[in-house]
Amino acid sequence: MNKLLEIKDLYANAGEKEILKGLNLNINKGEIHVIMGPNGAGKSTLANVIFNNPVYTKKSGVVEFEGENINDLTTDKIAKKGVFMSFQSPEEIPGISGMNFLKTAKGKIIDKPVKIFEFKKQVMEYVEELNMNSKLVDRNLNVGFSGGEKKKNEILQMLVLEPKLAILDETDSGLDVDAIKAVSKGINLYKTEENAILIITHNMKLLENLKIDYVHVLVDGKIVKTGNMDLVHEIEKNGFKEFKRKED
Repeated sequence: MNKLLEIKDLYANAGEKEILKGLNLNINKGEIHVIMGPNGAGKSTLANVIFNNPVYTKKSGVVEFEGENINDLTTDKIAKKGVFMSFQSPEEIPGISGMNFLKTAKGKIIDKPVKIFEFKKQVMEYVEELNMNSKLVDRNLNVGFSGGEKKKNEILQMLVLEPKLAILDETDSGLDVDAIKAVSKGINLYKTEENAILIITHNMKLLENLKIDYVHVLVDGKIVKTGNMDLVHEIEKNGFKEFKRKED
């Protein structure tokens, strides 16, 4: 079975406000999907609803992962099934080092203790690939990190945990050119024919060195157009006005 994620007629609220309004999306193994849209369109809401963040409420519709309805699963169980999400503003977690966090998370996913020597060697290889400061993995998770260091650390987690589906929510937000290149490299290192990526972004800088399969425009809680990288260039040139007019 090639289908990883299927979202059917999804309606969801943030508090009392309806955000997603009949959204449909299919993601297969081996694909990179991009979602773009104006502020408030529901992009980050979609990511959080997939993960069953309790701040958001599904009103109707179905989210399936590998053919299983995950509407009512807790976030940790969804993660264990192989879904990963990076955040716009990664949390700082005092009291646990980055290495211990990765070791614990990896052990939970594979349901057995990790082999410490081999594990640390793998982590440090990825650290080098991402051009990260090697000392960061021994510090408290994200505490005192710059914005770019936090985002690279999220990509490091993705590489180490090897999810089946990675959802990257504006991972490129606020990054300089070098950091964006490192994140792009991490995505390419992760990508195989057996996994998939959903990238939520506002601009095309992160996408330039990636092989994008589908670009979706999200406006007012629905996907209103799907295309390829040509659609990204159209948005860069003209913005989202035309898509908003079609909805109006």
